[in-house]
Amino acid sequence: RAVRVLVDMDGVLADFEGGLLRGFRRRFPAEPHVPLEERRGFLAREQYRALRPDLATKVASVYEAPGFFLDLEPIPGALEAIREMNDMEDTEVFICTSPLIKYEHCVREKYRWVEKHLGPQFVERIILTRDKTVVMGNLLIDDKDTIQGQEETPSWEHILFTCCHNQHLALPPTRRRLLSWSDNWREIIDSKRGA
Repeated sequence: RAVRVLVDMDGVLADFEGGLLRGFRRRFPAEPHVPLEERRGFLAREQYRALRPDLATKVASVYEAPGFFLDLEPIPGALEAIREMNDMEDTEVFICTSPLIKYEHCVREKYRWVEKHLGPQFVERIILTRDKTVVMGNLLIDDKDTIQGQEETPSWEHILFTCCHNQHLALPPTRRRLLSWSDNWREIIDSKRGA
């Protein structure tokens, strides 16, 4: 049976954090910001709220704005890795991403980003869901450190993709992480063969 790999989009394929910081500093140059090396926790909005309560709304306005998702830069090595992964024998690759609750621009732009950077064949491989636990797969490569939903025990193993907001986290010995796309993701996929 093919190994099914679910790959998150923001923070794994597209540089959400870099785009957010650049957008925030451009729109609010006089406001304090959180440098990438000081980012902690998955939700930037919460860290900005802790800095000053009104900054939560301002930072959210950056990623809710038209053009934000479409203009994100690819993570170094991500496009090459996902193409190579897709060409591997007995391997199925899907982009599994969660839309914002304020989805007006986000959903369309995620589809357009995939088409622009990976081509129409990958548009057919997008799974858009707020609950990744209900999606069947062998691996989920995602920068969110804790993924919860309807299924208490998802079918996939969660591989934590290292991002500025999670790099400080120590994982229990049973959990695996990818430091970047130059890390050995092929070995992780191969570890699921015949399992």
